[in-house]
Amino acid sequence: MEVLGLSLVLIALFVGFGLLIGILFGFFGMGGSFLVTPALLVIGYPSRVAVGSGLAFVFGTSVIGALRHREHGQVDYKLAAIMTAAMTVGIEGGKRVVFFLDATGRADLIISVAYVGLLGAVGLFTLRDAWTTDDTADANTLELAERVQSLRIPPMVTLRGDVRVSATVIFAIGLVVGVLSGFLGVGGGFLLMPAMMYGLGVPAAIAVGTDILQITISGAFGAFVYAQSGAVALPVVGSLLFGSALGARIGAGATQLVDEDDIKGYFATMLLAGSVAVATKELGTAYGIDVLSTVSIALIIGATVLVSGAIVLAAVCQLRAGSGTLCRLTTS
Repeated sequence: MEVLGLSLVLIALFVGFGLLIGILFGFFGMGGSFLVTPALLVIGYPSRVAVGSGLAFVFGTSVIGALRHREHGQVDYKLAAIMTAAMTVGIEGGKRVVFFLDATGRADLIISVAYVGLLGAVGLFTLRDAWTTDDTADANTLELAERVQSLRIPPMVTLRGDVRVSATVIFAIGLVVGVLSGFLGVGGGFLLMPAMMYGLGVPAAIAVGTDILQITISGAFGAFVYAQSGAVALPVVGSLLFGSALGARIGAGATQLVDEDDIKGYFATMLLAGSVAVATKELGTAYGIDVLSTVSIALIIGATVLVSGAIVLAAVCQLRAGSGTLCRLTTS
């Protein structure tokens, strides 16, 4: 039986996947397209549809988070405005590259390879950060932020948290992330938030809130330009959003109970698994090994289940003051 062109099994799969991604979004403040887009690529959707649907999903998941952070005063509108302007230009450029590559028949391979490299690099950086002592990590972060803030390229702006930095540098960062967003179908959260914290020196809470607001705007623009070209699978996006609406509430509640540092290693594992999954799928396609496609799907779903489950388990352990083996695995 099919509904809106999707089998009931596939709808259930997307709803469940959306629930898990919603938990991650509510906890980490990231839209989840870095999982949705490669998952759709692995399942077999065309690259432009996977990218467009990923951006549409980003927009839907980000609206709720942006409103929540605005209520808590964790949004720097000046920073968000500069980033949004830069990313709007970048997304259009990234989209044009995707459609050009799609016309040449090379889009799937190039986007997949880019995903492997990007997710792998960010995952390794996050994993190293998780294994680094707090004092060393803070020193490295401060040193990088000071170098960026020392670039006195006019005009200079003062951000929340008493951070003074060049608006030109902010625009350049947003432009690069925007191109990646339009090219890979990611909202930019897992790139932009670290860039604001480590690169600009913006306090973590403000970086998360500003990031989600920016993702809402850029995600809406990205989804719109892809939808105009018929590159958004609305039944897929709708199923994912249905599940993520509940998951986001669960993840947001967990942030009140769990220290994010305790989950950082799991988050890095998820990113690395996503990188390996896309690489495995491409190897299977290149050499005609069908089983590798199944392995790649299992890796993406397995990584999402692992991290989402770790977040929920850690929250439950905190509520019940648990000290069992599983609880010790989710806390430092």
